[in-house]
Amino acid sequence: MPIDPSAQVHPEAQIADDVDIGPFSVIGPHVKIGAGSRIGPHVVISGHTTIGHENNVFQFVSLGAEPQHRVYAGEPTRLTIGDRNTFREYCSVHRGTTIDQSETIIGDDNLLMAYTHVAHDCVLGNGITMANGASLAGHVRIGDYCILAGFALVYQFRRVGTMAFLAYCSGVQQDVPAFVRSAGAPAVPHGINSVGMRRRGYSEEEVAAAKRAYRTIYRSKLRLEQARDALREPAQSSASVQLMLESLEQAERGIIR
Repeated sequence: MPIDPSAQVHPEAQIADDVDIGPFSVIGPHVKIGAGSRIGPHVVISGHTTIGHENNVFQFVSLGAEPQHRVYAGEPTRLTIGDRNTFREYCSVHRGTTIDQSETIIGDDNLLMAYTHVAHDCVLGNGITMANGASLAGHVRIGDYCILAGFALVYQFRRVGTMAFLAYCSGVQQDVPAFVRSAGAPAVPHGINSVGMRRRGYSEEEVAAAKRAYRTIYRSKLRLEQARDALREPAQSSASVQLMLESLEQAERGIIR
């Protein structure tokens, strides 16, 4: 039986025929769940929440609940989740608020481990790993293939660039450029995520170019705007430097130093 008899699935919910819903789960009226997805026992999915294909939601997960924000007044904001994501035990993801984009967005192929939290209006890319207890405040942007180690925290309105690495218990108070490893509370830079780059198929030339860009940003004593200018020429011939430059250009509240 795809849907356990004890589950409470609202008749207006749009559930693909092959979705498996476990015992005592609660699915609200505005929820859409795509084919091949598995919803474990004691899961609550509420609000205007759309879930794509082949997602795996473990027991005691909460998706699409009201945002934890004082200005929220019951507006029909949204949570949109892509395909092939995994949400482990006690993970919580809240929908958006009208003070931002009214939507929280999670891409494809992400792993959110136990006790992780994604607050309102966050946007997550693809292939991200959030280890146990990692949490995002509201309005955070996380780039593709980032890794957030256990209990890493990101302050509201911050951006974490593509393939950045946040170490255990990091406290990110400003933006983290693409490919940069960070640690500490507050988080400070600790070089390039060269291991992750090689695993994703970046050439040694691209890794070397990212390291040179890192030295330009952090060891040349340049101000942020000067570092941006210095990276424009190498960015024309390096995909990794281009991503690093883009993350600098998007940094409205400065970068970790």
